[in-house]
Amino acid sequence: MTISLPWPPTVLNPNARPKHWSVRYRAAKKYQADCIVLLLQHKRALAGRDKFAVTFKPPNKHRHDLDNAISQIKAGLDALAKVTGVDDSKFKLTFSMADPVKGGAVLVEAA
Repeated sequence: MTISLPWPPTVLNPNARPKHWSVRYRAAKKYQADCIVLLLQHKRALAGRDKFAVTFKPPNKHRHDLDNAISQIKAGLDALAKVTGVDDSKFKLTFSMADPVKGGAVLVEAA
């Protein structure tokens, strides 16, 4: 089962420099809420799972570092932890970068 999450906002990138910390905070909370809505559609299938493959499909052809993408998706992983009921420190995750798609996406595949 593969779930497509939206590409995280640019302000969540660790290299972003918002004018105030609350800008990043609000963006993270909104992204987390958006991810929860999408993940709840698969709640039964996700319950108790802790192994996931995360594939980043950036929104453009600019070079995207995998380590920054992982940091940028933190709020999405927190959403996954809430829906699965598993502490995110117990997750077994693999990450990869794929070709860009219009709008970008983060694919989460339950293993």
